[in-house]
Amino acid sequence: MKKYFKYIALILVGTVISCREEVKKPKVSYDVSNKVSIAKTDTTQIEIADLPIQMEGTNYLIHPVGDLRVFERGSKARYGSSSVNDVSFTISNLGEYEITGYLQNLKFQKVDSDSIRPLSDKPVLILTATYLKTIADKTHNNVMVYTLTDSDTNKDGKIDTSDIKTLYLSDISGENFTKVSADLEELVDWNLIESKNRLYFRTIEDTNQNGQFDKNDVLHYNYIDLASKKWEVKAYKPI
Repeated sequence: MKKYFKYIALILVGTVISCREEVKKPKVSYDVSNKVSIAKTDTTQIEIADLPIQMEGTNYLIHPVGDLRVFERGSKARYGSSSVNDVSFTISNLGEYEITGYLQNLKFQKVDSDSIRPLSDKPVLILTATYLKTIADKTHNNVMVYTLTDSDTNKDGKIDTSDIKTLYLSDISGENFTKVSADLEELVDWNLIESKNRLYFRTIEDTNQNGQFDKNDVLHYNYIDLASKKWEVKAYKPI
C-alpha cells in the first residue's frame, strides 16, 4: 500500500513540474524588422460556403466561406468550433445582425446581380461580422464591423486564434474593407454608442515586446465617428 501511494505521489509531482515548465505560446514573435508575416493559403483544405444571408434593409447577400477538411471516420480534427468525427457542412452562426464562426472569407452579392465579390483577397480568419443596423437607420451609412486575424503574428506558419485579433470596417457591399486598429496591437473589445454614432474600441500594445499582452503593457482608447463618410480613428484618454 505504501508503494502504491508513493507511486501516485511521484505522478502528481511529475505533473506539477511539467505544468510549470510549459511555456505559454506568444501571440507575437519579433524579428529584426518587427514585421508580421502573411501565412500561405493551405491548399489541402476544401472551401465551402453556407447559404447566403441578407441583413434587414440591405440590398446585398452575404455568403460565409470557410474551409472544410475531409477525414476518415474515427479520426478527430478541429472544424469550425467543434471537434468532430463526421463532416458537418455548417460553418457559421447567425445572430441578430451578426455572423460568427471561423471563416476564411465573406463574399458579397447585390440582389439584382449574379456577380459575387470577396471581402478580402488575402488570407484572414474572420471571427465576427456585425451589421450596424441602428447606425444605418440614423445616418444611412451601412457599416459592417469585423473582428479577425489578418497576419501570422506568432510566425507559426498559419493564421488562427493564437495570432493578434484586429478590427476592420467595410460597407455593406464588402467594399472599403479597412483596418482601423493598429498593427501589432491586440483588440480588447469594441462598443457602439448609438447616441453619438460612435464606435469605441480598445487595443493593447506589447510595449515590453515579450510576445504576450499583460498588465505591464499599454492600453489604447479610440473611437470612430460613423456618421462621417471617412473613418478616422481618434484617440481619447479616459484615465
